[in-house]
Amino acid sequence: MNFSAWSYVRYLNQRGLNDEYTDSFGREFDIDKRNDFQVSKVNLTFSGWLFDPAFRWMFYTWTSNTSQGESAQVVVAGNMKYQFNDYVDVGLGIDALPGTRSMSGTFPRFHKVDSRAMADEFFRPSYTTGIWSAGKITDRSQYKLMLGNNLSQLGVNANRLDDELNTWSGRVDWMPTTGEFGPQRGFDDWEMHEDVATLFGIAATRSKEDRQSQPGEEDINNSQIRLSDGTRIFEPGAFNTNGRINRATYEMLAMDAGMKYKGFSLMGEYYWRWVSDFEIDGDIPVDELYDHGFQIQTSYMFMPKYLQGYVAGSKIYGEYGDPWDTAVGINWFPLRERLFRVNSELVYMKDSAVGYSSIPYAVGGDGVAFHTNVEMKF
Repeated sequence: MNFSAWSYVRYLNQRGLNDEYTDSFGREFDIDKRNDFQVSKVNLTFSGWLFDPAFRWMFYTWTSNTSQGESAQVVVAGNMKYQFNDYVDVGLGIDALPGTRSMSGTFPRFHKVDSRAMADEFFRPSYTTGIWSAGKITDRSQYKLMLGNNLSQLGVNANRLDDELNTWSGRVDWMPTTGEFGPQRGFDDWEMHEDVATLFGIAATRSKEDRQSQPGEEDINNSQIRLSDGTRIFEPGAFNTNGRINRATYEMLAMDAGMKYKGFSLMGEYYWRWVSDFEIDGDIPVDELYDHGFQIQTSYMFMPKYLQGYVAGSKIYGEYGDPWDTAVGINWFPLRERLFRVNSELVYMKDSAVGYSSIPYAVGGDGVAFHTNVEMKF
């Protein structure tokens, strides 16, 4: 049996954001700005195999201390897998829907500490319970295909789920030059590749979502379908009418590419999202939504395995606004070990379309936020 732990302490200062924002319908909302320290997450994982090394199990506790008192502040979860061969590895339990690069097993090997660029956070699916298969296609390509309960189940009890079981997500990755992209295909080049490593990925996700099956705003790693001004589409009066969406179909396509070489990394990802097939009470002014956007991230190891700098940015082209963000940050590895780092980041957001307490963004945020994180994993 193996045991691992991951956690970080964050100082977050959002005092550089505006005090309030106005959505695309002219409604004004206050922004609850933060300036605090938090032991933001603690993840304790137990894993191993039983009877046969092909049959593996993993169970974990996952806490979100910024949302203490909420329904999913603590999650106890896990999954079981059986590998038939290199091409078919079947899993059952809770796992990530692989709809974007950051949801494809790269966590927590991000440039940022436990946060994503705004567009990634806006478009992505999340974690759910389901069944999946993953494995090789060729020596330089691999896939994952998952059938799950909904886009984001953490914090949603079984009685709130519909009975259709129609959430699908699939991804294919191709690594043509070296056949690998580092451990977990992470974002940076900690490994200092001597040969150019490249990765190309494509992912598609589809889910029929129900108003009752949505996670709370503060549930762990929640994924909410929002308008590009940050309004949640299942809220009563979301479109400033007497209408309310009860059901909707979410479809999203994402394509990404990345490269790594001698401490330098570059990645980009583009998203297309359609929300349609509305079932409503009352009236709303649209019968479908279409949004698209992108993110770009780059980093360089100025001192190998010691000091890294990165720049990240993203933009959403939406029907209800075109928000964007950009961030600069540093990662310091004082012990020259990947498992311990100090991260500082300055992020500028314009009309943020996302926000909840475990990320540095605030819905409607316009201005600068700063955060410093001390992260450990073993």
